Amino acid sequence: MKNWISFSVMTLFLTTLLPAQQLLSPSYGFSHKKTSYVTLTDGTVITGTLKDIDRKKGLIEFVNIEDGAGKKNKLKAEKIKLMYLPPTAFDNLSKANDFVSDAQKWNEQKLNEDFIKQGYVYFENATVKIKKKESTLLMQLLNPTFCEKVRVYNDPYAKETTSLGVAGVTVVGGNEKSYYVQIEGSKAAFCLYKKDYRKQFDALWQKCPEMKTKYPDMNWVDLTKNIIEYNTCAN
Repeated sequence: MKNWISFSVMTLFLTTLLPAQQLLSPSYGFSHKKTSYVTLTDGTVITGTLKDIDRKKGLIEFVNIEDGAGKKNKLKAEKIKLMYLPPTAFDNLSKANDFVSDAQKWNEQKLNEDFIKQGYVYFENATVKIKKKESTLLMQLLNPTFCEKVRVYNDPYAKETTSLGVAGVTVVGGNEKSYYVQIEGSKAAFCLYKKDYRKQFDALWQKCPEMKTKYPDMNWVDLTKNIIEYNTCAN
């Protein structure tokens, strides 16, 4: 009973601390039974069931989808403009509760609100800088409800920080130690590491100099808050 009380109190405490909008936990497994939606760069829309995803060094190279007519399509990542994939795990579907936004905001983001609320994972074609090379890749967007000026993509190689648990139950999941981040106006997304956040803070939020005053510690845990505030203050 004491453990349950401790868990309830801690959950309530953490809930009041966390901002309403959060970066999503990345998804890696996807349903082969539920409907997937893929839009190609030429505007063609393919609706069907996912058969397989081919990856190389963690990055998507091909997406195999069977359409309603039974035709199997092996699609190169660079030919895909965007896609919505249903995750396999039920806990991923529960992400839908995190999406609270008005219709006007969703229209501005040009994302399918219904799919996102159903727990679909959104990927989009993005230019990404890996070391000194720029590549066009399918990237998983982790901030679909607040990506006006900053887009945060999953880094498939990222390691998580330690999770917080009470009485053996995980209350808050681990935070990724790196993300691919693209600021509005920049040509490509780059890998932002937790260990480098303080060093890159000024350059990242240069259009909002007041951020340094408001967040003098420049903590990685405030990344979500920083993004939301930047969306508001950056010209």
